[in-house]
Amino acid sequence: MALWGGRFESGADALFKAFNDSLGFDYRLAKQDIFGSIGWAKAIAAAGVLTPDELTKLIAALEALAAKIDSNPSLPLGSGAEDIHSWVETSLIESVGALGKKLHTGRSRNDQVATDLRLWVRDEIDSRIGELVAARKSLTQLARREISTVISGYTHVQRAQPILLSHWALAYEAMFARDTARFRDARNRVNICPLGSGALAGTGYKVDRTALAQSLGFSSPTTNSLDAVSDRDFVIETLAAAAMTASHLSRLGEDLVMYSSQEFGFIEMHDTVASGSSLMPQKKNPDAAELIRGKAGRINGALMSLLTTVKGLPLAYNKDLQEDKEPIFDAMDHLSMSLRIVPRMIDTLSVRRERCLAAAAGGYSNATDLADYLVSRGVPFREAHEIVGGVVRQALRKGVPIESFELTELKGFSPMIEQDVYADLAIEAGMARREVAGGTGPKSVLLALEAAERGLSS
Repeated sequence: MALWGGRFESGADALFKAFNDSLGFDYRLAKQDIFGSIGWAKAIAAAGVLTPDELTKLIAALEALAAKIDSNPSLPLGSGAEDIHSWVETSLIESVGALGKKLHTGRSRNDQVATDLRLWVRDEIDSRIGELVAARKSLTQLARREISTVISGYTHVQRAQPILLSHWALAYEAMFARDTARFRDARNRVNICPLGSGALAGTGYKVDRTALAQSLGFSSPTTNSLDAVSDRDFVIETLAAAAMTASHLSRLGEDLVMYSSQEFGFIEMHDTVASGSSLMPQKKNPDAAELIRGKAGRINGALMSLLTTVKGLPLAYNKDLQEDKEPIFDAMDHLSMSLRIVPRMIDTLSVRRERCLAAAAGGYSNATDLADYLVSRGVPFREAHEIVGGVVRQALRKGVPIESFELTELKGFSPMIEQDVYADLAIEAGMARREVAGGTGPKSVLLALEAAERGLSS
């Protein structure tokens, strides 16, 4: 039976009920609904609505219901209830009789669902932060393990300059560190309590909303009841943080897909995170990395879906807001899986160091070092750039690396070039010159790694 049917003479059309009911997905809020109901029971008891004995009985019944949910999270499904709030209230009435009907005094499903969802999102943010930290630790461990491994860096997917593999790993750690900070910042705005806002105008009972908020672990109550029941900024902001994280994961996945290909051959994914082909026996496909890359689409879609839902809603609550849950549920589920698979990929990948070094040495990636050498001899950079461009053209025609040229050949391009140029053209020398904060110089990378490790251990 619907909890709102007093003024209706007939029941709901079957199709409308299927269209209207949300239990099929909001059953996931059962624990949060029960937790919030215990808080509300205490609040209205303090306001004189419940006696101490009634409060004790209600809390005991709610805790027993929570235990049932713990053992069987899908218990509400198949009950025929409209939503999780109706199921909890009906179950409570079945347990304690008429006393169960008192719990909803002064409360609306509008402030109730807003509270439940904030509690759920808060828990999920905490889980995503933990998963991000685990992924970052794996990246720092890879950076520590490959502290002297040289690979080619890329721009436009063209070989650019030699870098340390550790520098590459720490680039993704830096992205995930920002994602961690975004989730923590979003959590501050999630952690505000709408309970006590009623349907839209505030509860009509003398409820201490500050004490209520604190009892549920919130930092404070909301400041406006109209906004409180219709606000889904906290979901959108969390989805935005999720979408940014998914985009970073997608970039990591793309690098791993490329680097594990035969054309690059820098790494090999472990058998436990790869699959084969049903037709081609030789194939080893980086499916985990590809799926991470693919999940970004659905998570970005969840963000756009809810932004579009709320963009034209009048104050206060509208049933459109029922569309808030499935996007955030789906996005957080898939983001969690993507984050949890990262350590399994990173911790088990094999690095082909010789192949990495060969790529770093090829593609004329020391051309910039030759230009810098000329600058150190007093040649303006734009002139040096032009000179080195000619050197590269000649090297391409001959099919040889720059460092294979005799000194007399190099002097033909610029008389400023001397014998000491060969030391500058070595990969190690080029990276050593980049000992700036955030650079790929070995000392700089080590300092960055130690800073990241300290940040993760604090």
